[in-house]
Amino acid sequence: MFKKICMAMMLVFTTLFIGACSENTGQPKQSNNKLVIYTSMKESLIGGIIEGFKKKNPGIDIDYQSAGAGKIMAKLAAERQSGHLLADIIWTSEVPDFYEMKEQGMLENYTPSNFAELLNPFEDYDGSFTAARLGTLGIVINTDKVTTPPATWEEIATSDIYKDSFGIADPALSGTAFMSVALLEKQFGWNYLVRLRENGTIKSKGSGRVVDDTATGDLNACLGVDYITAAKIDKGSNLQMVYPQELLMVPSPVAIFKDAPNKENAKKFVDYLLTKEAQQMVANAGTVPVRTDVEMPEKYNLPAPEIAIETGIKINYNDVMSHKEEIVQRFSDLFK
Repeated sequence: MFKKICMAMMLVFTTLFIGACSENTGQPKQSNNKLVIYTSMKESLIGGIIEGFKKKNPGIDIDYQSAGAGKIMAKLAAERQSGHLLADIIWTSEVPDFYEMKEQGMLENYTPSNFAELLNPFEDYDGSFTAARLGTLGIVINTDKVTTPPATWEEIATSDIYKDSFGIADPALSGTAFMSVALLEKQFGWNYLVRLRENGTIKSKGSGRVVDDTATGDLNACLGVDYITAAKIDKGSNLQMVYPQELLMVPSPVAIFKDAPNKENAKKFVDYLLTKEAQQMVANAGTVPVRTDVEMPEKYNLPAPEIAIETGIKINYNDVMSHKEEIVQRFSDLFK
C-alpha cells in the first residue's frame, strides 16, 4: 500500500514539474493583476492618471518607467533582442517611433471603446496607436527678462532680446524636441533654423533643462513644452507660454504591444486614459487633452483642443521618420 502511495506521489510531482517546464518558454505569461507602462511623460502628468486607474481597477498592480523617448526605444530594442518583452503599453511623444513600431509589427490593433468621443489628429488612423494628448510647444519667456511677449516666430531669429539667450532642446535626446525642429523646418524652411543659430540660439540638453534655464534667468526664453512649463509655473516661476499663429502641436500616442504580457489590462488602461476623468487630469497638468468636454485651466494659456487640431502645423509623419537621422545630424552640425 505504501509503495502504491509513493508511486502516486511521484507521478503527481512529475506531472507538475513537466507542466512547469512546458510553461517556461522565455515569453512573459499573461497575468491578471499586472500592468507595465513605458512612458516619456513626467510624474506630474502620469502619476495622477495611474492613481485614478488603480481606484477603478483595484486588483491591478502597475509598474511604470518614465524616461526620454530615445532611452525607452533603446530598452525595447534590448528586450526584443532577448526575446522577453516586459512592457504592455508605450506612451511617448515621438510620433515617428510609433509608425516604425507599426511597420515592424510590434503594435496591437486596438480602437478604444470611447474613440468616437475623441479628437483624432491622425488621418491614417487604423487602431495601431491613438493620440492621448495634443502636446504643444511655444515660446516660453521669463517675464522678468522679456516684458513684451513675441507675436511671431520671426522675432526669435531677429530680436536682440533673444540674441544668445534663446534655447532649444537637443532633438537627439528628446522626441518632443525632434518633432518641434521638424515642424519648424516644415513651416519656415531650414534657413529659419540657420537664422536662429546666427542670432545665438543655444542647444540645451533636454526639454526639462531648457525650461529650467529660462526659469532661473540663464536664458531669456526657450522653445518649451507645455506641461513642463506649467509645472514650473505652479512652483512659482515667472514664466509665460506664448503661442504664435503657427502652432507646434505634437500628438502623444499611446499603444499596446502585440506581445504584451498583460494585454487585457492594457486595453482597460488605454480606455481609462481617454475618459473625461483622465483627460481632465491631462488638462490640469498643463497640456491639451483629446476631448472637448473638459475644462481648460486659464493660467496656462493653452489653446482649446479643437484649435490645436485646426491650427497645428500639418506634417507627414512617415516622411519625417525617413529623414529623422538626417534632421538630427543637420541640427547637431549647425549647433556645435
